[in-house]
Amino acid sequence: MDAALSYVLIGVADGSTYAVVGLGISLLYQVTGIINFAQGDFVMLGGLTYAVAAGAGVPMVAAAALALTVTAAVGALVQVAVLAPARKAGQDRLIILTIGASILLQGVALLVFGPDQHFAAPFQGDSQIRVFGTFLSTQYVWCAGATLLAAAAVWALLYRSGWGRAMRATAADREMARLMGLSPMRMGLIAMVIAAVLAGIGGIVLAPLQPPDPTVGVPLGLKGFTAAVLGGLSSPMGAIAGGLIVGVVEAFVTGLVSSGYRDSIVYGLLVLVLLARPAGIVTRRRTERV
Repeated sequence: MDAALSYVLIGVADGSTYAVVGLGISLLYQVTGIINFAQGDFVMLGGLTYAVAAGAGVPMVAAAALALTVTAAVGALVQVAVLAPARKAGQDRLIILTIGASILLQGVALLVFGPDQHFAAPFQGDSQIRVFGTFLSTQYVWCAGATLLAAAAVWALLYRSGWGRAMRATAADREMARLMGLSPMRMGLIAMVIAAVLAGIGGIVLAPLQPPDPTVGVPLGLKGFTAAVLGGLSSPMGAIAGGLIVGVVEAFVTGLVSSGYRDSIVYGLLVLVLLARPAGIVTRRRTERV
């Protein structure tokens, strides 16, 4: 029982990062209909920028602000230079473009940061907390806290702000939104920048636990996509649940079987969900007033 509880705690801590990545993927998909496979590379950019800046002696807060600025700027650039010009293309072409953007971002990161990992110190040093007999680094608490704050911020944006209402109106009917004076291109740009910032937050809190290098974006992006699909691509809050599920499954597989089977079982779970419930395991049909 103690071992199972420790697996759950570690899984929730690890899954919080997948949840943040999936949240960004789901948010962008809900507003624009685009599945962004470069989302994991935004995590990589945020983590690398933070780790390099902090390693150079920049204060932690300033390094985090720089990392978020870089990821937001790159997200805006991808939207304006890559996706917006092809807005009339089919979804398959847009997905391929995001994959191309992912490859390009990885190549640029290799040139700028080099191929090596960059280490960042935990926010509170080597301190640990004990939860039901299990010791966890306080950095995991920062990961979980960042996920909760990100989820709350996205919920407040979507349901308690004018921008959120405009985004949901655009997602419901782009043509009608355009007739009402809303710009789908502007809403898409806002959604992409927010998704990039979410990814940057994930990269910052993850950097002390998993030293980033230019290649970490692809696996993180795939896990985030899995989280978004499990929770329902059209449900940003469902992506949070999907990320936690992925983290817990990984923890149990690593502890009870072998870490070598972790990815295979997680992606096998994704296939089963797509076959049995394509809309996601936590999505339900509902009529919503926008």
